[in-house]
Amino acid sequence: MKRGTSDIVIKNKKASHEYEFLEKYIAGIKLTGTEIKSIRLGKAAIADSYCLFHDGELYIKGMHISEYYWGNLNNHDPLRERKLLLKKRELNKIGRKVKESGNTIVVIKVFINERGLAKAEIAVSRGKKEYDKRETIKKKDIEREMDRFRKK
Repeated sequence: MKRGTSDIVIKNKKASHEYEFLEKYIAGIKLTGTEIKSIRLGKAAIADSYCLFHDGELYIKGMHISEYYWGNLNNHDPLRERKLLLKKRELNKIGRKVKESGNTIVVIKVFINERGLAKAEIAVSRGKKEYDKRETIKKKDIEREMDRFRKK
């Protein structure tokens, strides 16, 4: 496979149901050698992952990257915190948004870009209330019914 044609996209399907996205950002991820190899094989899960600040830096917590099969002694810890690479201006902006009540940072998807680097799409988001979740489900059902009607 060519380096620029990657189909690896690991999505957090639960995030759009649980959260309302306010702002989205694309960030690089600081990884070790065996971690990037596992991601390129699609062996990662971000269902329960979120981001938090440590000393002015942003980290992903709860992202599971499976151990690389051929990694032997050099393998990584599957659940370690991974640093996100963003500009200082973006970090400050995200930090201000998170300090507002009820806002959190969730990982929407992890993908390999055209240059072969691992990137994470993160969003500053607010948790949905139960009635918001029901409303979202209703809209999706109506949209699905409309699509079925159009195809006939």
